[in-house]
Amino acid sequence: MLLLLVISLLVTCSRAEDKESALPRLTDISAAETFIDSAEVVIIGFFEADGGLGYEEFLAAVEEVKSLPAALCNEKEVWAKYSIDSDTISVFRKADLHQENLNPAKLDKLDKDGIVRFFLINDIRYITEYNQVSAVGLFQSKVNVHIVLFANRGSDNYSELKERVGALAPHYVGKMLFVLINGKDKANARALGYFKLKSADLPRVGLYDAEADKTWLMESGEISTERVQKFCDFFLSGELQKEKETGEPEVKSEL
Repeated sequence: MLLLLVISLLVTCSRAEDKESALPRLTDISAAETFIDSAEVVIIGFFEADGGLGYEEFLAAVEEVKSLPAALCNEKEVWAKYSIDSDTISVFRKADLHQENLNPAKLDKLDKDGIVRFFLINDIRYITEYNQVSAVGLFQSKVNVHIVLFANRGSDNYSELKERVGALAPHYVGKMLFVLINGKDKANARALGYFKLKSADLPRVGLYDAEADKTWLMESGEISTERVQKFCDFFLSGELQKEKETGEPEVKSEL
């Protein structure tokens, strides 16, 4: 029985070491900057010592959310660069040039699932697919203007439209977030209704100003890069706001 317990502990430790060894260690500011710039969204675990509070839960969460590149860092010079003063889990994203921090010591409940949720909520990309989880991150962002592509998943040009509109996003970093809403998902009926749209009306492009709680639709027709860019610039210049929005919501709320 004792032998089985020892073997079990050795296997558990081996698995933890395997997870840890798979993560790069950021040893200076240059390495951190290169890592953060390597993808649209990345995760860094700032832990002073291996095995600190939240360390094992962080490794387990990273293992589950494999789509997000992750690294570890215990170099205080790097900590100072990113305003870290205690063990912290951070998500860095390019879409709105944002750093979102999670301090394990301040959590009422610290577990892997909570950290996974933190990752998914903050997985905001150049074009983010809208769902109940991503909506939280979108509306927590300091960028209040959303360009919305409404398209039906499975349609002939779905992927092409996503790439075409998403390619504009880097040009509007810090000004607009680009959002994809699948019109075939019944859970998105409320979002379509907010723009007075139905699945049969798609694809369409709209704009939502969260601060003013107002919406606008780009005129129907070809959804080209040029037309969407003009639509974005029209808003930023203030001209679009002079036109009638698609409708005033009854109460201010998230999509």
